[in-house]
Amino acid sequence: MTSTLQPADATGAVKRPGRWLALSVLVLAVLLVAVDATVLGLATPYISEDLAPSGTQLLWIGDVYSFVIAGLLVTMGSLGDRIGRKRILLVGATAFGAVSVLNAYASTPELMIVARALLGVAGATLMPATLALIRNLFHDPRERSLAVGVWGAAASAGAAVGPVVGGFLLEHFWWGSVFLINLPVMAVLVLVGVKLLPESRDPNPGPWDPASVALSLAGMVGVVYALKEAAAHGFAWATLGAGLIGAAALYGFVRRQLTLPAPLLDMRLFRSRGFSGAVLADLLTILGLSGLVFFLSQYLQLVQGRRPFEAGLAELPAAVGAVAAGLIAGRAARRFSVRAVVSGGLAAVGLALAALTVIGQNTGYPLLGAALLVVGVGAGFSFTVTADVILSSVPKEQAGAASAVSETAYELGAALGIALLGSIVTGVYRDFTGPAGTPEAAHESLGGAVESAAHLPADTAAALLDAARQSFVDGLSLAAGAGAVVLLAASVAAWFLLRGQKLEDGHGEGHGHG
Repeated sequence: MTSTLQPADATGAVKRPGRWLALSVLVLAVLLVAVDATVLGLATPYISEDLAPSGTQLLWIGDVYSFVIAGLLVTMGSLGDRIGRKRILLVGATAFGAVSVLNAYASTPELMIVARALLGVAGATLMPATLALIRNLFHDPRERSLAVGVWGAAASAGAAVGPVVGGFLLEHFWWGSVFLINLPVMAVLVLVGVKLLPESRDPNPGPWDPASVALSLAGMVGVVYALKEAAAHGFAWATLGAGLIGAAALYGFVRRQLTLPAPLLDMRLFRSRGFSGAVLADLLTILGLSGLVFFLSQYLQLVQGRRPFEAGLAELPAAVGAVAAGLIAGRAARRFSVRAVVSGGLAAVGLALAALTVIGQNTGYPLLGAALLVVGVGAGFSFTVTADVILSSVPKEQAGAASAVSETAYELGAALGIALLGSIVTGVYRDFTGPAGTPEAAHESLGGAVESAAHLPADTAAALLDAARQSFVDGLSLAAGAGAVVLLAASVAAWFLLRGQKLEDGHGEGHGHG
């Protein structure tokens, strides 16, 4: 880049100076939200020791962040399209930093739940705004593919770096430190973002509809809550009730969007087969993966006895694979085809999960590391290309709402995955037969078994732990098998739904030679 202002290219779009530096600011935001979603898992044992929450409170501390994010993404995406994406990003980032302090110093379980919920509200402003701003920073389709790749790579890297950073902090400081790391990053984001990010919004957004906001929040939270409760405690009438209310609210939301002149979310977007196919691929991928990732860190720590930091490092190949694939995904999709790259990526993840069905208590790291690397590469290809398809299949004004749909699919997939695959693991786990005198708590979770074993005589403890670990591993391999089936099915669905889908080409030609 010699001159700061480059002439318009063939597509008539001006290349904005400083756009790559602005992208680095957006990447910071994504990195943080992703780190924050995973870091809590490691801190949970410390938090429960310190704040002594009940089992239900502990579940809420873990889940309320993702409930609120899932419920508010579409609302915040649409709000950003209306009041300005830069503005909502900077306000959200500032709030995220402030609420992180509240999380770090929460002194009761109730305060912790409220703090996590508020963090979810702030987090929901960040994700859709970042992707929508990329759509407005990069007008050249090839550059945009690369930018989306970098953005996706940051999300994957954040999810993997979370356990490493968290493990390091927990070994050296108190649990609140995992929230305070947000502050310096948010400060940089706000200070640099004010200068570098361009403001963009929908020029004629129409009125804001509070009823739609309420319906989408009630619907998502109801459905996600019911799924997670059913996974944790089995079927109950209250859970079914929450699920039905949620489903009814979502139905009402869709009906309302179809009648409003200026809807919160334009349902006509789903008429585009590419858009629907990409959203579905995202949802199924995360569904198949999340259960595995969720239980893998427990496997590494509680079955194989690794320390938090070491367990975090063991999961790094997934991030390395995702980052590498994300950076070349756009080029690969132009060279071969969108459907080949997405289907191929999903199939690779499915096969890697299938390989994990042979996992045992003493499985060596080479198999785990190789499977994680393949999972990362496959997911990196798939997510990056689907994000690109979603962004390029909508008008620029609706970029925020469209990004929010893909993020919502992501959150819903994560909730579904942990619920469905989690219930497989938990179901298999609960039935293990321990030695005489095994306390009830040991059947609740593997963490409970490790805790119970500490108070038993050595022989009994060893027998209990062996039975519990074996049962957990059996559940894990069954869940990996189920995840493999879901991903291979998603791969086939993507092959048909993304037929003929192309990424835009910067030179006005219909094809590109990568």
